Amino acid sequence: MNRDQPSPRAIVQTLHNLRTVLPPATLLPSVMRLTGLADSYIPLETPVGTVFVAWNVRGITAVMRRDDVGNFTADYLRQFQRQAIAADATTANALRPALEATVRGERKAPLPFDLHKLTEFEQAVLRKALEIPRGQVRPYGWIAREIGRPGAVRAVGSALKHNPIPLLIPCHRVVLSDGQLGQYAMGGTNIKRALLEVEGAEPETLETLAQQHVQFYGSDTTNVFCFPTCRHARRVTLQHRVTFGSVREAVASGYRPCKVCRPA
Repeated sequence: MNRDQPSPRAIVQTLHNLRTVLPPATLLPSVMRLTGLADSYIPLETPVGTVFVAWNVRGITAVMRRDDVGNFTADYLRQFQRQAIAADATTANALRPALEATVRGERKAPLPFDLHKLTEFEQAVLRKALEIPRGQVRPYGWIAREIGRPGAVRAVGSALKHNPIPLLIPCHRVVLSDGQLGQYAMGGTNIKRALLEVEGAEPETLETLAQQHVQFYGSDTTNVFCFPTCRHARRVTLQHRVTFGSVREAVASGYRPCKVCRPA
């Protein structure tokens, strides 16, 4: 036998020793993420409490408002069939400022989202919701019309109800066709109202207008009508403001739709 080669006993002993060597603590989570078996997450403080933000290599996959980590990870596994593993401190500290800036409306560049498992229609609805400015609202029918599906108002509502990334994709800025706030999948109407209040959309005023059947503001100096939260509508002084209950009423009165908020 070649003396330069290890003996069979030495090989067996080496293999035995390998069994006692523990891999780095970060190895398994990293492998699971790379193989698509797990995603990362961090907790994020928001105006409506703690939410958990999860992501993978494609982008952000979910935002969930849960009482604790256990409930979040269990619900995430059930919904996505993948585990959610806490991100390391370095990654969390790098991502958190971008998320916080988005919630505050200070980030201009959109975050990457993983929507590839949604239908084309659902993706179109969510991407259109991203276009609604902070502090403003639009009705479901506006999104349906904007994406070229004016008759699909109920389907738009269903897509928003199942939005996996609420708050960051602001479905809370979409209201009922009559102006009422409507429900919100991440916690109901009260949470929706709180978010709109923080953003400056004045939800109490919106609810009052809905009760008065007012859907649009017009300016008698420009003969343009807008959604009440449009930045142009807010510039109209009270003495020059005209209210309308429908597009038909506004058009019949000689007003034309705003080119910014596109009410019709």
